[in-house]
Amino acid sequence: MLPYHSLPEAQAALGRNLTFAETLWFNYSATKSDYFLYCHNILFLFLIFSVVPLPMIFLEVKRFGGLDKYKIQPKVRLSFLEMFRCYKEVMRLFFLVVGPLQLVSYPAVKMIGVRTGLPLPSGWEIFAQLVVYFLIEDFTNYWFHRLLHGKWGYEKIHRVHHEYSAPIGFAAPYAHWAEILILGIPSFLGPAMIPGHMITLWLWIALRQIEAIDTHSGYDIPWSPTKYIPFYAGAEHHDYHHYVGGQSQSNFASVFTYCDYIYGTDKGYRYRKNMIRKLKETKNGVEQNGREDEKYE
Repeated sequence: MLPYHSLPEAQAALGRNLTFAETLWFNYSATKSDYFLYCHNILFLFLIFSVVPLPMIFLEVKRFGGLDKYKIQPKVRLSFLEMFRCYKEVMRLFFLVVGPLQLVSYPAVKMIGVRTGLPLPSGWEIFAQLVVYFLIEDFTNYWFHRLLHGKWGYEKIHRVHHEYSAPIGFAAPYAHWAEILILGIPSFLGPAMIPGHMITLWLWIALRQIEAIDTHSGYDIPWSPTKYIPFYAGAEHHDYHHYVGGQSQSNFASVFTYCDYIYGTDKGYRYRKNMIRKLKETKNGVEQNGREDEKYE
């Protein structure tokens, strides 16, 4: 809860007029507790899990010719009922694990120093912190993920997530309850090491889940804005991880590809991509030669 009772009092404390964004924040948060503001994450996660996967789910069901060619595993098709069954399980985990975890984790958030007051962070500050959060989460998630692909971790916990060998957006948070707790640690480390504003935390949690849904979408759309993010793994990279499945040691990246490259856990993926590229070049060459021969018949 903000320590100011009015806008003039807040302006006097800051020694300047509030920005438009700060005025909006004051009007919304001045009378609300920090705990209530933190619990907004529950609503955000519910909406993200429910709404963000829908465009690709719609594409999976309708199979539009112009876009269907971008499906990474075209031979694997899930019915609407199968996808809805996945969503129902995700919602069960949401209400039994994810939501309660948000409710009880506030003391840790308060302890690390996430603030709700004024002034608000600048756009560049938010951007810089989010970049650091993604880098920290990606590196630590890589090793937790590799650990879960050991014999015990996979058989007891991680195999649940791999029930979908051709993932869909709803399957991003589909996992064993213990995996949700384990992989929540990398997501918490960034804000714990570099605490920011509650708005930054909201954005971090939302963007991380949207990114996870994107990498599980099952479609590699060539004009996606994520194509311009350096070293971004994306759906094709993670889809291969589900495709080979089991206790495979391949493509553990959650966001970026550099850890897989450095530690050599993308060799099979890169070899397969290279072979597919060569096959396409050979096929295109044969087709072009065929057309050329027709001209001279």
